[in-house]
Order: sequence, then structure tokens, then C-alpha cells
Amino acid sequence: MKYCYECGTKLMVKECEDEGPIPFCHTCQVFRFPIFSTAISTAVLNSQRDKVLLIQQYNIQGFILLAGYVNKGESAEQTLVREVKEEVGLQVDEYQYMRSEYFERSNTLMLNFVSIVNDDQLDVLSTEVDQARWFTLEEAKEAILKNSLAESFLLTIIEKIEADLF
Repeated sequence: MKYCYECGTKLMVKECEDEGPIPFCHTCQVFRFPIFSTAISTAVLNSQRDKVLLIQQYNIQGFILLAGYVNKGESAEQTLVREVKEEVGLQVDEYQYMRSEYFERSNTLMLNFVSIVNDDQLDVLSTEVDQARWFTLEEAKEAILKNSLAESFLLTIIEKIEADLF
């Protein structure tokens, strides 16, 4: 963040007690801590945990994980359940938080989950989803968009599944 979101003044870095160097607005006389979006990403697994659901969106060729932004007043877990239901019409029966990573391109903190659904019928797809398909874990490694955050999350999850840690 280079400018104050209240008055537009160029921010200067100033030492903040117990916080270190933080952007400071000399006009407003306040520290401006970073502001970013928060989103969830999830690898949706079938109940046997041997297939993962990947989607394609916005005419992009590679497959990705389901994801969505956390709405104001909503927890990450509520977002997870809502997004899976909205995008592919499936009910999440269980989930587990995996890890987070900052995605600079969209200034978003991504919270990654793995989720389990009992029904694997893809009867309802939102207009945001071009295609949704179930893949074996090996097929998913090949189909996922290469060098993406989705690939990084997916590979971590598959490692845990294969090591019987999930």
C-alpha cells in the first residue's frame, strides 16, 4: 500500500512500537496496516478420498481448485460450504484446514482446505464454472494448472492423502 486509503496522501514508513516499520499517513496521523482480501480454496474429494473435483473457469485451459472470496461477516468455513454449494451444487460433509499463502497478483490471503462430499453428482454448475470433472489423484496432478497456487495446494494435499495423514 503506497497511499492512505482515507485521504490519498503518500504513505511513509515509520517505526511503530512493537510492530516495526509500518506505513504511516502524516495527514491523518495514523499507521495504515496492510489491507488485503481473504479467500478460500478447496480440494473437494469424494467420500472414498480417491478422486478430486477440479474446475475450469473463465475460458482458461487448465483446471483449478474451487475457490471464492470470504464475504464480510462470514467465516472461512462458511465460505467453503457456500462456495462448493454455489459453484457445483454439492454439500460439504467434512473439511479440514490445510495451510495459507498470500497471492500477490490479487492481493489475497488464500486459506486452503480439503473437503469431503458424499454425493459426487455434478447436476448443478454455476455460470462461473465452465466445466467440473472428477479426477483420480494421479490424473489431477496432470490436469491442474501448472505453476499455479492451485497446483501447490493440490500437491500438498495429495502428499498428505498418500501418507495417510488425512
